[in-house]
Amino acid sequence: MLASQGERERDTMDKVGADERRKYHRIGTDQVISFAEIDRPDQLAVSRNVSTGGICFEAVGIEINLGDVLRVTFNVGDRTVVATGKVVWATDTDPITQEVGIEFHEIDPDVVRLLEEAMEPGLEPYALID
Repeated sequence: MLASQGERERDTMDKVGADERRKYHRIGTDQVISFAEIDRPDQLAVSRNVSTGGICFEAVGIEINLGDVLRVTFNVGDRTVVATGKVVWATDTDPITQEVGIEFHEIDPDVVRLLEEAMEPGLEPYALID
């Protein structure tokens, strides 16, 4: 069934409203990352967006719980980043897939600076994915 003009406008307004409520501006990504509980083997996932405050990713075939402390490894340009953070939300998108939001607790300050520069209006965007 096709959405009506009003439904499409509401969906757009809902997305804009969510962006305005967010604490950190996000940069869309679509890269393979790894994550794991501390001292556990890495699992693969696909990142959806990243900010100076955290990362959102999609994980398949593993249950992730609120409050879990995870190590995430991802790329910012040609730099490999390892950060740790706490799961602040997790949503089942289907029976085997979860979308997960991590709030960073430890991340290199130089990486935070790179992310901030990528979000500055009027600057050339920094390539987050090679």
